[in-house]
Amino acid sequence: MSGEILTTALENGVAVLTMDDGRANALGHAMIGALHAALDRAEKEAKAVLILGRENRFCAGFDLDVMGSGPENVRKLVTSGAELLMRLYEYPLPVVMACTGHALAAGGLLLLSADARIGAEGSFKIGLPEVAIGMTMPVFGIELARDRLARNRFTEAVTQARIYGPAEAVAAGYLDAAVPAGSLLESAKARAGELAALQQPAFANTKRKERKATLDLIRSTLKADSGTFDGAQ
Repeated sequence: MSGEILTTALENGVAVLTMDDGRANALGHAMIGALHAALDRAEKEAKAVLILGRENRFCAGFDLDVMGSGPENVRKLVTSGAELLMRLYEYPLPVVMACTGHALAAGGLLLLSADARIGAEGSFKIGLPEVAIGMTMPVFGIELARDRLARNRFTEAVTQARIYGPAEAVAAGYLDAAVPAGSLLESAKARAGELAALQQPAFANTKRKERKATLDLIRSTLKADSGTFDGAQ
């Protein structure tokens, strides 16, 4: 089925979710809501989920219109974004991201929330630029990065706000592989199919146990940390 900013399809047991807002695929309330609705359906219909963006743009972070509309609106959006990331991070089905282009700020965190990440080769920027533009990283972003990034790249990626190209992003841990753009979708679908073949509920139960410590820490700090979401992107 098609929506204004998210297209969904079920292919061989894989729910394929394509984000396309016609611009940079910002995470606003509408996109977050559409993704939640698609994930609800996928739990009933699919064996794995594949999320991708429009050509040259995966996700550029939270919606800048909301981010510039006052602290309370920022807190609501960033908290909603954190809840989406936590849902993806513990989602009972395998989640694969096909990084079609730039993935910055919340876009980088989307990659970190997935089970497998394959990116297109090209002149794309991937990473967490918050500190470089004067924003303090929220706990949920720090802890997702701590869990998923290479240990020797964690500080440069988070506190020093280093931005990577796709090949460097593989070494840093944002991506598992970078492939030519023309074969990205095929590669991502193949990976989703492999993960879909894993036995349930063994996959979901093991994933939950694997990530429990990080989830518990984020959830125990989210409410208090939300008071700092006055410009986190």
